[in-house]
Amino acid sequence: MTDNERAARIEHENKLIRRLRFLVELTFATIAQDESLTLDQAWEHVHALKGAAVAMFPGKDDTFDLLYLPRFSRLLAERFRAN
Repeated sequence: MTDNERAARIEHENKLIRRLRFLVELTFATIAQDESLTLDQAWEHVHALKGAAVAMFPGKDDTFDLLYLPRFSRLLAERFRAN
């Protein structure tokens, strides 16, 4: 692999990471601020986010569950007063 190819791959991965961060923040804000959202709809948003994350980073289901699921679980518990 040449230096240019390596740089292009790194840039592509950085782009995917930025996109994922944006989607995480957007989903978090939507769940936190949309008063009309039900608990089931909120979980649908989380599952859709996980699907997008796994599409961008195949095989990283467990990583999503480790990094993001606890954050969203806390938000949903606080927002809906449920587990």
